[in-house]
Amino acid sequence: MAKKNPTLAVGRGEKLPVSQGAGLTAKGRAKYNKATGSNLKAPAPNPKTEKDAARRKSFCARMSGMPGPMKDEKGRPTRKAASLKRWNCK
Repeated sequence: MAKKNPTLAVGRGEKLPVSQGAGLTAKGRAKYNKATGSNLKAPAPNPKTEKDAARRKSFCARMSGMPGPMKDEKGRPTRKAASLKRWNCK
């Protein structure tokens, strides 16, 4: 059985706008986890444990390698750029 991908929106408070760092809010993570059976966790930009530091390093490595621009056609940062900044990726 295929997992259901929920529709998440900024207006309903499930995603943060790019100006606030992109990513999902607690409400958005809860909705996604319920719909897909996943276990998404909050970002770990300032890790307090070794486990959080490993999550941050892994996220930065994966997300940095994603295709796509860091700025849109108007020169504004994309969701990709905003999430990398929020996670303190170099």
